[in-house]
Amino acid sequence: MAAGKIAKFGNHLKELRIHLCQKSPQSQGVREFIENHYVPLKQANPRFPILIRECQGVQPVLYARYEFGKESSMSLASKTKDQILQEILTLAKAK
Repeated sequence: MAAGKIAKFGNHLKELRIHLCQKSPQSQGVREFIENHYVPLKQANPRFPILIRECQGVQPVLYARYEFGKESSMSLASKTKDQILQEILTLAKAK
């Protein structure tokens, strides 16, 4: 799946934050997502803030911040890189 072709974020979404562990097996899919999908996603949304936070032992979580301070999150534990891309696209469509 080409992230650059389908992942233009609307104005209602203000920020994405991804928390992951550098070594844990639960964060393996997140690390693969960053290696394979981050660049096309960023190229499709060059001015959009996608923050990646690494910390040893932390559970992998995706946070989305929307207009008016609304925030949503979901666990990324043990998900594949493609499942994570789908979660991001789902959060990007939510309002």
